[in-house]
Amino acid sequence: MNKEDFYKEEQPEKLDLTDQLDTESEPIKDRIVSETKKEQYYAGFWMRFWAYIIDLIVIGSIDRILIKPIFNALDISPYALPNFSPITIATAITFYLYFVLMTKFFGQTLGKMVLGVRVISTKQSELTWGTVLFREFIGRFISKTTIIGYLLVGFLPKKQGLHDLFSDTTVLLERNR
Repeated sequence: MNKEDFYKEEQPEKLDLTDQLDTESEPIKDRIVSETKKEQYYAGFWMRFWAYIIDLIVIGSIDRILIKPIFNALDISPYALPNFSPITIATAITFYLYFVLMTKFFGQTLGKMVLGVRVISTKQSELTWGTVLFREFIGRFISKTTIIGYLLVGFLPKKQGLHDLFSDTTVLLERNR
């Protein structure tokens, strides 16, 4: 064996697999999509519940670190009115901004990130502003007023709550657990 042969890279054989492809069956892209859809696992009630508890801890922390000190610095009485006090309005804004922005930009909140779940749209490839706003404002309001809205997660095949059904979304596990 001479020096040139030693340094030459062996070229792999080219395989012709065209005769093995079944052109009559579904296209490869459709097969890949259907294969990945089979591997989707929906996040059940308890996964979503614990993610929500983690999110409430995060939101409470944001309120105590940012909102309350701002009210104290500006010498605003946070509890001037019982129902619509300035602190109640500010914490409600924090709550909804957190859920809307995190869901839109990341597809998940911090609680969902910790537990490895993600919100996806059942109709589009990505979540739109309309879908997220509808899910987080109107859908959650309906689900909170009728507790059954959240309990549906435990009984429906795609583990969707009432707010998910109205906004055409569902929550999936990102990784197999």
